[in-house]
Amino acid sequence: MKTLEKIDPREIRRKLGLNQQQFWSKIGVTQSGGSRYESGRNMPKPVRELLRLVHVEQIDIQRIKREDFEVVEYMKEHEADLFKSLKKSARSKMKNAA
Repeated sequence: MKTLEKIDPREIRRKLGLNQQQFWSKIGVTQSGGSRYESGRNMPKPVRELLRLVHVEQIDIQRIKREDFEVVEYMKEHEADLFKSLKKSARSKMKNAA
């Protein structure tokens, strides 16, 4: 996957068929702020990461709960084999769905 430093947010937005308001509001950025980023203004890392999660990875950040992260961290530390197995199964399922 390309790094977001090299990906043009305008290109991502256009590929998704969204206008600036639709695209940028999903990550809490105003249309005018997004327009500046699309024109070449330096994008802060948190904005870049939100863009990656929401528009590249297609994650609905409104559905993520802190406890989800706590469960994942617990599994990584205490149930590493189970975590790896579940991760492998989830990736396989996603590949088969595509």
